[in-house]
Amino acid sequence: MTASKEIRPFHLDIPQADVDDLIDRLDRTRWPDEAPGADGSRGVPLSHVRELADHWRTTFDWREQEAELNSHPQFTTEIDGQRIHFIHVRSPEPDALPLILTHGWPSSPIEFLKVIGPLTDPRAHGGDPADAFHLVIPSLPGYGLSPLSDASWGSLFRVAQAWAELMSRLGYDRYAAQGTDAGSGVSMLLPMVAPEHVTGVHINGPGPYPLGGSVDLDGLSGADLARAERFNAFQSDGLGYLHLQSTRPQTLAYGLTDSPAGQLAWIAEKFAEWTGPADEPIDRDQLLTIISLYWFTRSGASSANAMYEGMRGFAQMAGQEQEQAHAGPPMGVAVFAADFSIRALIDPANAIAHWSEFDQGGHFPAMEVPGLLTGDIRAFFREHRS
Repeated sequence: MTASKEIRPFHLDIPQADVDDLIDRLDRTRWPDEAPGADGSRGVPLSHVRELADHWRTTFDWREQEAELNSHPQFTTEIDGQRIHFIHVRSPEPDALPLILTHGWPSSPIEFLKVIGPLTDPRAHGGDPADAFHLVIPSLPGYGLSPLSDASWGSLFRVAQAWAELMSRLGYDRYAAQGTDAGSGVSMLLPMVAPEHVTGVHINGPGPYPLGGSVDLDGLSGADLARAERFNAFQSDGLGYLHLQSTRPQTLAYGLTDSPAGQLAWIAEKFAEWTGPADEPIDRDQLLTIISLYWFTRSGASSANAMYEGMRGFAQMAGQEQEQAHAGPPMGVAVFAADFSIRALIDPANAIAHWSEFDQGGHFPAMEVPGLLTGDIRAFFREHRS
């Protein structure tokens, strides 16, 4: 293995001075007045952010969460000039299927920690050992522990090429892919860059692109109509974050890099709006671990820059007439309660091999409803392992 393809073990160890600085900055937060109404219509309510900030400052234990992340084997490698951080957990089952999991925004591999055990070792979690996976969970360029080397890494196609190279370096000739949000886009592109290697693709949250315009409600009914109505409402009042990140990421970067309360509010709003109904609320410490990682690595700025490039690539692609792609490997889709995925529009010919709909969960199912996501991944790939 040449030096440029070297895979190096990684251990996360944030300097204590950075942890102390975070607490000090939170102590000195200059809070705004509450917006009129305090109902969230003008942004995340002050009370919600202050409560989270107080927990972050007084109760949250970064070292405990850092140790949890370090309990999983982590590595880095350089691909085309970009450092890629990833978790790599091999199953104890010899016939396990390699599976690459890709997160989206605003997230990181931390999103998947609750599904690592059940997916790699189903025997130990009440499942069938035949459903086991070897897991590779990379950090997207510009997110957390994969610091952005240049702006062109906002291209999901380039990321898919890097994922194919990563799986090759790890010795996986045949593998599966699963993704959420931007990760679903990367996962769907993988068969294009590695057509002989991908056995199947499972995604969640693949609804219409955010800048694709309102959905025509004519002809829709039932769950599809309800999702379309929610999507149209989101188009009118929920896209502020995307417009800002895809047009003025540098202006946004100053606040996200200098103020932990600003970074907290920027991400916490999305978790508050995009999660679905569940018996238990989302794990607050897991959420704050993701936000802490963004803070320590200054990923608020770099992920916004990656989104800026990515949205320009999408606009260019959308403005061209595209030839219909040839049939790829089987696809599975999991639609959770807060998703916008409309089957009548996404899959009018019912060509998708596996389509599941759930009345719980949302944009972050690995954190919200890990059992449902694990079960759906197992069910889909049980039929598409070869």
